[in-house]
Amino acid sequence: MQKYYQQRDKRTQRRKDREMGSNGSHRLQALLQHFQYSHSMPNNSNSKLIVSMRAAVLICVFEGEVALPGGKREEGDADDVQTALREAKEEIGLNPSLVSVVTLLQPFQTNYGVTVIPVVGILSDRDAFSPVLASAEVKAIFDVPLEMFLKNDNRRAEEKEKMGEKYLIHYFDYENENKKYVIWGITASILTSAATLLLQQPPAFLEQRPKNLGRNHGK
Repeated sequence: MQKYYQQRDKRTQRRKDREMGSNGSHRLQALLQHFQYSHSMPNNSNSKLIVSMRAAVLICVFEGEVALPGGKREEGDADDVQTALREAKEEIGLNPSLVSVVTLLQPFQTNYGVTVIPVVGILSDRDAFSPVLASAEVKAIFDVPLEMFLKNDNRRAEEKEKMGEKYLIHYFDYENENKKYVIWGITASILTSAATLLLQQPPAFLEQRPKNLGRNHGK
C-alpha cells in the first residue's frame, strides 16, 4: 500500500508539473512582455511606475542573514509551489491569493546538501500586501530592484575553491532606510537567475558558480 501511494503521488506530481509547465509558460510569456515594456519606457516616465513594473524582490532578514522567504517542504504540501506560498504566508504574512505563480527556476543545492527550488510569482497589487513578520525568524523586510543583480554596481566577488573547482561568491551591497544589507551566496545566485530570466539579459559579470548552484550566465 505504501509503495502504491508513493507511485500515485509521483504520478500526481508529474501531472501537476506538466500543468504548471503549460499554464506557467503562458504566464511567463506575459510577464516577460510586461518587463520588456517597462524597459522600453522613456527615462522621463513616472519613476515610481517603472520601479513597480520592474517588480522589486521581497527579501527577509533571518537572524542577521539576508534570505528569501522559504523553508522545508511539509507533509501536507501538495507541491513545491504550495510550500513556497505557505512559507511566505507564515514568515511575512503574504496571502497566497495575492500571488500569481509564473515559473520555477532550476534547482540549487547548498553545500549542506539541501536542494532549493525557487518559485517565481507576481505580486499584482503591492498595496494590498501588509507584511506581518514572524518575529522569531524575520527581523526586517525590504524591496530590492531586480535589475541590481545583473549590474556590477555595489557588487564584489570572492574566489573560492572546492575539490579542485574554482568558483566565485558574489556579494551585493544594498542600503534601505539607512540600514545596510549584504545579499550574497545562494540568495544572490537565485536572484541573478531570476533577473536573467525575467529581464531577458545576462549579468554584466562572470558568475562562475560551483556546479551545485546550476548553470552560469554572463560574460
